[in-house]
Amino acid sequence: MNKMIGINILILIIAMFSTSCEKDATETNNIEKKEFKSSFETVDDFSGFYITPQGHMGTTFQELSDSIVHSGTFSHKAWINGANSPSTPSINNNHRGYPTIQLQNTLQGTFKTPCYITLWVWLDIELQESSTGEEDDWFSFATFSNDTSDNWNRTVLVNFDPNGFIHLQHTSNQGEQITNFQTTNLTFPQKEWVELKMYLDFRNDGYAKVWQNGQLVSHANIGNITNKLSQAHFGLYCSPQLINGTVYNDDLVINEVSGE
Repeated sequence: MNKMIGINILILIIAMFSTSCEKDATETNNIEKKEFKSSFETVDDFSGFYITPQGHMGTTFQELSDSIVHSGTFSHKAWINGANSPSTPSINNNHRGYPTIQLQNTLQGTFKTPCYITLWVWLDIELQESSTGEEDDWFSFATFSNDTSDNWNRTVLVNFDPNGFIHLQHTSNQGEQITNFQTTNLTFPQKEWVELKMYLDFRNDGYAKVWQNGQLVSHANIGNITNKLSQAHFGLYCSPQLINGTVYNDDLVINEVSGE
């Protein structure tokens, strides 16, 4: 009899624990996910965020343009008109033409990963490999940081190389480009709208993926980073030696998600 009562109590405890776990999981999944979006119809979308100055270093310019759009009336256009001096270890002369998205300055605050980021891009630029052992030309579609300061000390980038491929940069650590998968045959098509979809997971054993028009082009583990997406920028960011190039951005969406 006592044995039977003990078994029934044990069953009841297990049932209560299971119900509690299910409730916690449901409540966690039901937490409203944060979202940031802009179709670049108005500069007000970036109110309170840092925007690189017009005519940065006298060579990089940006505007809301109606000349090439993916949807709506405007897109973000940035372009280069002339080269900058080479960067040095203490001076960064990269071309910069973009508004930042400083999520920590919004009412929602910093995002937690995992996150999906979708962006439509139209690009016209020519990149060259260096023939002298100097840095190759590069272009960056996206920069993400967990850092809330102006230093952007830890970043993850989605870059474009002279061979025509998109790849993840600063992966397992800052300055490293170790990937689990990297396309070697799917080049990025220029002078047309291309959808870039990016997945970021900055949790322990996290990783990032990039899809180009729905096809995976780069996948890497991400390390030495805290689980928050504080800042990002898109637009035009590239090596200082480039003398011309134009990029349009449209229909940007950043979403917190539960997983891939």
